This record gives sequence, C-alpha cells and structure tokens, in this order.
Amino acid sequence: MLNCQDATRLLSESQERALPLKERLSLKMHVMMCSGCRNFGQQMDILRQIARAYVKGENEGAGEEKDKT
Repeated sequence: MLNCQDATRLLSESQERALPLKERLSLKMHVMMCSGCRNFGQQMDILRQIARAYVKGENEGAGEEKDKT
C-alpha cells in the first residue's frame, strides 16, 4: 500500500505520463481511503485546467492584438 508521499508523487507524475497498471491501481486504492490525497488530486486537476485555459486565452489574446496593429 502506498503512503501519502508516494501517492502525491504519483498524482503529480500522472499529469505528465501514463502510469503503469500496478501504480494506477495502488494509487486508486490509496485515494479511495485518503481524503487528503483525494483533495490533492482534485486540486492538481483544477490547476491543470486553469493553466490550460490561461495559455489558451493568452494565445487567443495575442492573436487579437496582432490584428489590431
């Protein structure tokens, strides 16, 4: 069974790479039982969505400014 330190590391890594089945299952079991790690995972997902929306908005805004000049 994973401890919280390993679980948060895997949650972070899962944003960048696909986890092998064994790691995914271990992480899923830990997150089901640990509200702290579950919250951490949800916060990571939200931050990723916000960052993507920011980059998308920044790219759209840059294109609009170029059209104005």
